[in-house]
Amino acid sequence: MSSQFQLLAQRRFLPFFLTQFLGAFNDNFYKNALVVLITFQAARFTTLSPGVLVNLAAGLFILPFFLFSATSGQLADKYEKSRLIRFTKLLEIVVMGLATVAFALESLALMLTTLFLMGTQSAIFGPVKYAILPVHLREEELVGGNALVESGTFVSILLGTIAGGLVIALPGGAGWVSAGAITIAVLGWLASRSIPSAPPADPGLKVDWNPLTETWRNIGETRENRTVFLSILGISWFWFYGAVFLSQFPGYAREVLGGNEHAVTLLLAVFSVGIGVGSLLCERLSGRHVEIGLVPFGSIGLTLFGLDLWWASPAAAAGAPLPIGALLAEPATWRVLFDLVMIGVFGGFFIVPLYALIQTRSEPHRRSRIIAGNNILNALFMVVAAGMGAGMLAAGFSIGQIFLATAVLNAAVAIYIYSLVPEFLLRFLAWLLVHSVYRLRVSGIEHIPHEGPAVLAANHVSFVDALVIMAASPRPIRFVMDHRIFRIPVLSFVFRESRAIPIAPAREDPAMMERAFDEVARALEAGELVGIFPEGRITETGEFQPFRSGIRRIVERTPVPVVPMALRGLWGSFFSRKGGPAMTKPFRRGIFNRIELVAGAPVPAADVTPEGLQGQVATLRGDWR
Repeated sequence: MSSQFQLLAQRRFLPFFLTQFLGAFNDNFYKNALVVLITFQAARFTTLSPGVLVNLAAGLFILPFFLFSATSGQLADKYEKSRLIRFTKLLEIVVMGLATVAFALESLALMLTTLFLMGTQSAIFGPVKYAILPVHLREEELVGGNALVESGTFVSILLGTIAGGLVIALPGGAGWVSAGAITIAVLGWLASRSIPSAPPADPGLKVDWNPLTETWRNIGETRENRTVFLSILGISWFWFYGAVFLSQFPGYAREVLGGNEHAVTLLLAVFSVGIGVGSLLCERLSGRHVEIGLVPFGSIGLTLFGLDLWWASPAAAAGAPLPIGALLAEPATWRVLFDLVMIGVFGGFFIVPLYALIQTRSEPHRRSRIIAGNNILNALFMVVAAGMGAGMLAAGFSIGQIFLATAVLNAAVAIYIYSLVPEFLLRFLAWLLVHSVYRLRVSGIEHIPHEGPAVLAANHVSFVDALVIMAASPRPIRFVMDHRIFRIPVLSFVFRESRAIPIAPAREDPAMMERAFDEVARALEAGELVGIFPEGRITETGEFQPFRSGIRRIVERTPVPVVPMALRGLWGSFFSRKGGPAMTKPFRRGIFNRIELVAGAPVPAADVTPEGLQGQVATLRGDWR
C-alpha cells in the first residue's frame, strides 16, 4: 500500500483530513444550494436579476479572504493549531444555525450574510490547514499528505456542489439544506477533537488587528524568500487558470456541447476526478520527496490540453438541450471530457509540489502567515479571472477562445517563472532523465540533512552523475565539476543554472582551482549542499580511481559532515566511457535501464580522509558498477 493511503489510518492525519473534507463539502453544499435558490426563485426575494445575485454571492464568499487572511495567519502562528481548528468548526456550527434561521425567515439579506460568515470561517481555517501538515508529517510524507488533501478537497467540492443543488430542489428543500449543513458541521467538529496538538510556532507574536496594514505586511513577508514567493504566484496562477475554466462550464455545457444542466455536473466531475488522480500520482512520481520537477511537467500539460480543448470544441450548439445519454453518444464529447480529465491530472502535478515546497521552505515560526499571504493572492487572482472571463465574453469572444487565451497565457507565465527560478526547470530536466532514460532506485537518501551544510561525495561514472544525484536529492546541490564537463553543450546550461562550481587541476589553472575552493567554502558557510566527485574525473574502466586530497582541504577549511554516495548501474550506459568516448553509441543498453543511488551515514569532518571515504563509497557500491 502506498504510504499516502497509510496516512489515512493514522491519528496524526485522518482526523484532520476528515475535518477539512467535511468543511469543504459544507461550504459548497450551502453555497450551491443558495445559488440554485436565488437563480430559480429570485423573484421571491428581490427585484434584482439572478445573474447579479449569483455574482454578488460569489463576491461575498471570497471577500473575507482579502479581509481576514492576514489576521488568521497571525493567529495560526501564535496559538496551538488543533485548538484553533476546533474553534473554527464551532464557528461553522453557529454559522449554519444562522443559515437555518435565514431559510426559515426567507431573508435574502440573512442568507447572504451567512455566506459571508462562511467565507470568514474558511479564511480563518485556510492558514492553519496547510501549516499543520509539516508539524505532523515527515518531509517524505508531505507530498503524499498534500496529495490527499488536494484530491479530497476537490472531491468534497464536487460532492457538496451536487448535493446542494439536488437537496434544495426537493420539496421543503431549504429545511433539508439547513439540517444537512448543521449535521455536517457537527461531524466536522467531532472529527477535529481528535486532531493531535500542534505547538504554537511563535507564541510571543503580537497580533496586529488592522487587516489593511497586516495584509500589506503579509504580502511583503512572502516576498522575502524568492523561491517561496514565486511558488505562491504559481499556486495563485493555478487558481486563476482553474477559475477561468470552472466559471465557463455552465455556458460551455449549454452553448457549445448542447447539454442540459446535468452536463455542467459532468464537466465538473471529470475535472475534479482529474485533479484527484493527478494529486495522488504525485507521490509515486516524486519518489516521496518534494519534487518540484513535476511543476514544469504540470504546466506543459495544462497548456497542451487547454489548447486541445479549444481545438476539440464543437461549433455552437443549436436546438433543445440534450440529456446526458445523447451528449455522450457524440464522439466530440469524449475528446472534450478527456481533455478536462488531463487538465485536472496535470493541474495536480502542478499544485501539489508547490504547496509542499512552501511548507518546507518557509520559516516555521511564520509559516501560517506565509500561507495566509498565499490565500490572499489566490483570492485576488480568482477575482481577476472572473473579470477576464466576463470581459472577454462581453467583447464577443467565444468560450473556446477564452480557453485558448488562458492556455497561451499559461505557457507565457510558466516561461517567465522558470526563467526567474531555474531550479524548477533544472529539477524537471533531472526528473525527466531518470524517468525516461533510466529507472532510478534510491536508498539511504534520508542521510542527506534536511537543513544545514554538508558535502555529498560520490564515485564518478558518467556525464550525467550530477543530474542523477540532483534528481534524488530533496534539496538543491551545488556540484564541483571539471571545467571541461561544465562547458559541454546543452549540459552546460543545466550546470550553469544550478550554480555548479567549475574547477581545474592546479597544474592547468591554479587560479581557477583556488576560486573553486573559495566558492565551496562560501556555499557551505551559507548552509548549502555541495556535491563533489573526489576521483576528479570520469572513470574509463568502471573501477575506482584514487580519491584526491581536495575533500580533506574542504572539510579542514569548513568542518561539515560528508555523506558518502555510490552510483550503481551507470557504467556501460550511453553517458559512460565504456568501449570508447561517451555519447557516441545511442541505445547501447536500450532504454529504462535500472540504476541505483545509495547514500551512507554522514561522516564527521574530523574523521574524513580520502582513503577512508573511498572505502566507504566502494562498500556502498558493491560489485555492481
